[in-house]
Amino acid sequence: MSNTFRSLYPDQRLLMGPGPSNVHPRVLAAMARPTVGHLDPWFSGFMEDLKELLRMAFRTRNSLTFPVSAPGSAGMETCFVNLVEPGDEVVMVVNGVFGNRMMENVVNAGGRPVAVEFEWGAPVDPQKVDDALKAHPDAKILAFVHAETSTGVRADAAALAEIGRRHDCLVVMDAVTSVGGIPVEVDAWGIDAVYTGTQKCLSCPPGLSPVSFSDRAAQAVRDRKTPVRSWFLDLNKVMAYWDGSGGRSYHHTAPVNALYALHEALVMLSEEGLENSWKRHADIHLELKAALEGLGLEFLVPEECRLPQLNAVRVPEGINEAAVRSHVLNRYSLEIGAGLGSLAGKIWRVGLMGQTAQRSSVALCLEAMKDALAAQGR
Repeated sequence: MSNTFRSLYPDQRLLMGPGPSNVHPRVLAAMARPTVGHLDPWFSGFMEDLKELLRMAFRTRNSLTFPVSAPGSAGMETCFVNLVEPGDEVVMVVNGVFGNRMMENVVNAGGRPVAVEFEWGAPVDPQKVDDALKAHPDAKILAFVHAETSTGVRADAAALAEIGRRHDCLVVMDAVTSVGGIPVEVDAWGIDAVYTGTQKCLSCPPGLSPVSFSDRAAQAVRDRKTPVRSWFLDLNKVMAYWDGSGGRSYHHTAPVNALYALHEALVMLSEEGLENSWKRHADIHLELKAALEGLGLEFLVPEECRLPQLNAVRVPEGINEAAVRSHVLNRYSLEIGAGLGSLAGKIWRVGLMGQTAQRSSVALCLEAMKDALAAQGR
């Protein structure tokens, strides 16, 4: 075999798709700090600091708050594999790809999902969810996606959580695309289990999934009558590693340098201020909205439930949507996302997450989309 291998360097992209988002140089530099052992006393102190930063981002005082050593999908699985036992009934809001993925997790854990389905891109009606829980009084869990990445719809998390608590359910929320971008109030809303990803509005490289469990949810895990159907994600084992009160027991080799990056990203979020980050995402969304509507483009999602950080834009009739994405990528080094599932070929997903939520991003997107549409005669 000839020795022709060499280092590879990707092009610099402006990432305006559904994630990942662009990563600040400070966060990338944090990953280059010296690696230490995952049971090093210094690292134990670092873990406590990181947990406190995550509590800030989630707006919670839950002691069981930590990053799962895998991407956001593993955070989802952590919630369901620990809380669902065989035969448990789980009422689920399904209004996009990730609601369907939640259902798959429930089935894999042996649970019985009850889907409350909504048209993709349409608002989630809390009354319909309330009616489903009345029809299924034995339901153990209510689960929903706060910010549905496949459609750009924001669910009314406060209203849904109140309904779940009223029916004595554990409330599970997918916050992968919402943490850092729009208000997330885990304690104020009464969320029992929540997960997010690092690569969206936190502007950190992908690969970690912060989660938080209420005391009630943590007790439900301890009280299980059947084993958790995962060794790696079993909180009964993982808790002993992330619990700083009684010494840490070895569970797995933590991704030390990736955790450095998450810590730095959360420090930057703290410096900006959580409310200021929410406002920045909202303000830049309005600038993008004006720019795209100026090109004659329309949004899929009604304004009252539209996400500022994930914009579902309708593809005009007669336009080849894949050709537009290819044009802006090859000529402008700009990435936008395609539609998924029933929305494939019908929308573009334009992300304004984390470091990408800047005026300069809107300016380049406007120039690139205008050129791409003109290339197809529009």
